[in-house]
Amino acid sequence: MRAREPDDAGAVVRDGVTIGYEVFDGPEEAPTVLLLTSWAIVHMRQWKLQAPFLARHFRVVTADGRGNGTSDRPRGAAAHLDREHIADAVAVLDATGTERAVAVGVSMGARHALQLAAWHPGRVTGVVAIGAALPWPLPPGFDEVRDTHEGWEKANAHYWRADFRGWVEFFMSRVVTDPHSTKQVEDLVGWGLETDAETLIDTVPGIAEPTEADAEAICRAVRCPVLVVHGDADAVTPYSGGVAVAAWTGGSLVSIPGGGHAPTVRDPVRVNLLIRDFVRSLAGARPGRVSWVPARARERRVLLVSSPIGLGHARRDVAIAEALRERCPDVAVDWLAQHPVTTVLGPRDRLHPASADLATESAHIEAEAGEHDLHAFRAIRRMDEILLANFHVFHDVVDAEHYDLVIADEGWEIDHFLHENPELKRSPYAWLTDVVGWLPVPDGGVEEAALTADYNAEMVEHVARYPRLRDRSVFVGEPEDLVTRPLGPGLPTVRDWTSEHFAFAGWVSTGGPPRDRERLRAELGWRDDEPVCVVTVGGSGVGTALLRRVAAAFPCARERVPGLRMVLVTGPRIDPARVPVPDGVEVRGHVPDLERELAACDVAVVQGGLTTTMELAEAGRPFLYFPLAHHFEQQIHVPHRLDRLGAGTRMDYATATPESIAAAIAQALATPVRSAPFARDGAARAAALLASVLGTS
Repeated sequence: MRAREPDDAGAVVRDGVTIGYEVFDGPEEAPTVLLLTSWAIVHMRQWKLQAPFLARHFRVVTADGRGNGTSDRPRGAAAHLDREHIADAVAVLDATGTERAVAVGVSMGARHALQLAAWHPGRVTGVVAIGAALPWPLPPGFDEVRDTHEGWEKANAHYWRADFRGWVEFFMSRVVTDPHSTKQVEDLVGWGLETDAETLIDTVPGIAEPTEADAEAICRAVRCPVLVVHGDADAVTPYSGGVAVAAWTGGSLVSIPGGGHAPTVRDPVRVNLLIRDFVRSLAGARPGRVSWVPARARERRVLLVSSPIGLGHARRDVAIAEALRERCPDVAVDWLAQHPVTTVLGPRDRLHPASADLATESAHIEAEAGEHDLHAFRAIRRMDEILLANFHVFHDVVDAEHYDLVIADEGWEIDHFLHENPELKRSPYAWLTDVVGWLPVPDGGVEEAALTADYNAEMVEHVARYPRLRDRSVFVGEPEDLVTRPLGPGLPTVRDWTSEHFAFAGWVSTGGPPRDRERLRAELGWRDDEPVCVVTVGGSGVGTALLRRVAAAFPCARERVPGLRMVLVTGPRIDPARVPVPDGVEVRGHVPDLERELAACDVAVVQGGLTTTMELAEAGRPFLYFPLAHHFEQQIHVPHRLDRLGAGTRMDYATATPESIAAAIAQALATPVRSAPFARDGAARAAALLASVLGTS
């Protein structure tokens, strides 16, 4: 799922060749940024990490260069010369009603941005050239027949025809050479394989056409401001080329020590801010009123960012926020949050208006899910553009306003990108989580084991390199709640590493103090003599299949448990009408105070989410839980906690039938529940840890 869909998408046909483009509307009267595709080995999705952020500030146009994406793949070298690409860019500007734009490109796209400015000066107000391939002579022997193809010897027409994937994989490994870049390389390889060897071979004469003298002449013809960005470890176009382009154009040069060829994918935050600030500088000073509150007059404010994937984070964060206000009555709490978190906020919780700019994470997770199957690690990994877009929303907020403390409860994007860009930290920062460590699922194989270990290694390195970036790390639980599996080869175990770097708040109770069950049942209209089964799947929209399957088991269950009453709670993101049920089953939508039903029921059937299962364990209720397939947290982390408490009966959705579910419900009702001691001061303990960062006792 994309972080932002284009407001318009179309194509222009020039000399029989179709060129696709997309338009992202920006603020009224904002300048336009034209993002030019690099070589035909990628397409305009290469800008997925830039377009959503830039479109909040400017109008953005992206165009597919001929040879990939939504554009045609014309045959013949003449169809791929630079002049054809520039004519295509002008045609896109005309088709989108763009009189002038800031042209931005990477590699060959940077070359085309400079050529567009040189050859059509009236259409370009500025250029951002990143890793410019001007000139870019390919290694010699492109058409030779070779016995071996090692390294750059793979830049060979015969090799491309024989093993195009091998060439794409090699080339992209040189485009991104930075460690912990598996997702970036994976994306680039995927885009490269959307073209073919013959098309790419046709581009080679045009690539090699400009000489160094031609490059200098092009650059000296550019009259608009130019920003050059180049990594000094670029393995595709030499850093010296970027230095030369800056000198020839009289532009500014931003060097990235140790940086590779495509900082747009590996260091997107910094690149995005560079582009934004450059475009703003071309427009001059911005009008408008600016206010500044002296430090002595500022109210004490906390910004709380709560993960929207499910409702567990939000419910505990509401409890922690309330405990923090009890401890620090003068503190105001602002929430940067989206649905379904917004459904649980109370009258004292202020929703920051920038929340409207957040890209929906829950919808992405739901789109990734199958039938009771969610590969959580892969889903979050594929959520990279959404996470980056939301980090930029967060950064804009803290950059413009003061906060005495930022709390991120599993705000993965905030923690990751702050560690990648520590200079952007503006306020004391606390990180909360109830799970540590990406762990591979059994059928993920060697590849997934390597990927999760790489992600964990990056986390370990981040914290070791910047140990004080997190002013407080809080684990919602106790050390025994952590699994003892290693984070990866040569890495510590989850429990050992977390115990070294986190403080422990204990479990944060979301159901409040124990209540009289008889009174609760009376309030809910449930008779004392009727057994009640509550079925719920939390705050996401992933649980429809489980609701349907359990509902189908009701007739069998009622035969085994006479008088059984079943209540299905769909939550805030599932339409109750999507869940057909047999007669006798009650279906409810979102229930804000669901803990009442969970405490009052006789048995429950739920997914494997932590908060709901812990609420049931705390209430002493028997329950069946069905972990989502391939969900590493529900398959590994949560069962570890529940086994420690002796709570719940684990079920397998893949093998469960109406008869087996009915039998399990009857068995749960007949089996005494093991009493597990629960400390009920988790919210207060968490608040005390956070208050110490605020400077209060």
